[in-house]
Amino acid sequence: MTFPSLLIQFLNGLTDASSLFLVSAGLSLIFGVTRIVNFAHGSLYMLGLYAAYSLIQALGHTPLGFWAGVILATLAVGVIGVVIEVLVLRRIYHAPELFQLLATFAIVLIVKDAALYAWGSEDLVGPRAPGLTMAVDILGKRIPAYDLLLIAVGPLMLGLLWLLLARTRWGALVRAATQDREMVGALGVDQAKLFTSVFFVGAALAGFGGALQIPREPANLDLDLSVIADAFVVTVVGGLGSLPGALLAAVLIGVAKALCIGIGTVSLFALDVDFSRLVLVVEFVIMGVVLVLRPYGLLGKPPVVVRAAATVPPPLGPPRWPTALAWIALLLAMPLLSDDYVAALLIDIACFALFAVSLHFIMGPAGMISFGHAAYFGLGAYAGAVLLKRAGLPMEVAFVSAPFVAAGFAILYGWFCVRLSGVYLAMLTLAFAQITWSIVFQWDSLTAGSNGMVGIWPAVWLSGKTAYYYLTMAFCGLGVAFLWRVLFSPFGYTLRAARDSPLRAEAIGIDVRGFQWAAFVLAGGMAGLAGVALAFSKGSISPSAASISQSTDGLVMVLLGGVETLTGPVVGAGLFTWLRDLLARETDYWRAVFGLVILLIVVLFPQGLVGGLKALLGRWQERSA
Repeated sequence: MTFPSLLIQFLNGLTDASSLFLVSAGLSLIFGVTRIVNFAHGSLYMLGLYAAYSLIQALGHTPLGFWAGVILATLAVGVIGVVIEVLVLRRIYHAPELFQLLATFAIVLIVKDAALYAWGSEDLVGPRAPGLTMAVDILGKRIPAYDLLLIAVGPLMLGLLWLLLARTRWGALVRAATQDREMVGALGVDQAKLFTSVFFVGAALAGFGGALQIPREPANLDLDLSVIADAFVVTVVGGLGSLPGALLAAVLIGVAKALCIGIGTVSLFALDVDFSRLVLVVEFVIMGVVLVLRPYGLLGKPPVVVRAAATVPPPLGPPRWPTALAWIALLLAMPLLSDDYVAALLIDIACFALFAVSLHFIMGPAGMISFGHAAYFGLGAYAGAVLLKRAGLPMEVAFVSAPFVAAGFAILYGWFCVRLSGVYLAMLTLAFAQITWSIVFQWDSLTAGSNGMVGIWPAVWLSGKTAYYYLTMAFCGLGVAFLWRVLFSPFGYTLRAARDSPLRAEAIGIDVRGFQWAAFVLAGGMAGLAGVALAFSKGSISPSAASISQSTDGLVMVLLGGVETLTGPVVGAGLFTWLRDLLARETDYWRAVFGLVILLIVVLFPQGLVGGLKALLGRWQERSA
């Protein structure tokens, strides 16, 4: 690769980094003040693109029309951010942070279908910027003039944000709230207005980043999750709350991705290495390396100690086995009372229930939030498929072996993950999940790549839907029962002790990391069992089984039911799977309806559906006594 070509790729990376910095800066501001991990931030970026497209079309393809469209789109997205904050998030600031995350995911669903209704499902290609359509010659290579403008926007916006935060009263309040939100409230600052203003600025930055991309990137409905993943990575790599860190991380990741594209295939030690395949995963590799070496990011600082006393979750109640036996009897009778469609739906629910319970096992009792639990679900599914189709093993052997393959990867990934905590732990799990997804997405000879693997059917004696139904219920039911039994064993009590007071646990000789690592491996194996059970039920598997959206689905299932309850994940998985299936058959805009249902549950039952119903039942019993 020649030096001019290398320079052009470097400039292309800086161009991408500029827009990525704008989104990440807004996300960092919102998280720093409100402590909300805003999943909807990528949706705001997407709306910036769509709004800019429509406004430029309406105002005319002139320099004034183009830049007025960009500015108006930025302001419009900022106002949308204010509406989201006032109508939704303000009502749940005192709810657990994970339920705030659930609310922002519901907003993602609603915004996606609102965009589908307003702009349709086709990609919309915007116009080029008038006056900047020419290319600039650099060392014999040409680069669009508009890209050079975008390169300057990132540092310019960093400077403006620095002036806003360092030289204004509003900036002083934002910095103070980032450091000690409780003290700011104690000093009489109107936190509601401060949060709203921060949300406006953060949303406007996301909208501005999207609007500036309209000459370079078509507006489409898949931008929300892809952009939020990139923004999370940049924010964490740079260090939470550090705007210079966000710019540094954006440059590092943008340039790395551009260079991977430019380098292409090279020979290293007699091996051909295709660097272009690393584009999908290089940012997550960078994040993983940074978090292992610098747990708080490149320019981040250790989190401040919160003044308020930590809230210890209530103890989990033991399972009510008579009730469980009644449900088991009903499930055993279902094939006799219903058709194959209901049996197939119940198989899906059973698989996702085990997946959700395994995630709850590390999120609730162990206190480790995972954004990448789908890695083990997908690994279990692909392990079963590969052992059956490539290794030629019997279906029964492939089925039983798959969870151990997933557990083996959990041993490797978990060794690194348990050394972190909080958001940094969650993001490292996401990094490993995306690395896993990238491998199965691109390893054509083993996993069939993006096409997925088909023909993954059970053995002949299990080919009937009823026979496989009973097999799935047996394995998934035993998996759920086993995890629940572990929770009420000395191992489970030790996990909760390490979660509630890690320093005291270490002081009395408990190997906290060792127990967390073991829990991580156990949960990974059970997720792998859920994945292989679903794969043989469907007869096929695709890379989406290990994707971000699958991990997000698992989080939603756990949070819908209630992370502080034992049966909540099972109820959440059942409700999520049934509602999604029902609404998808009834309307094209099922995501919006589903999102509204989730928001309703979050507002009415901030402890989750099962936790909220238990609280209502407790209050009713107190009044009746």
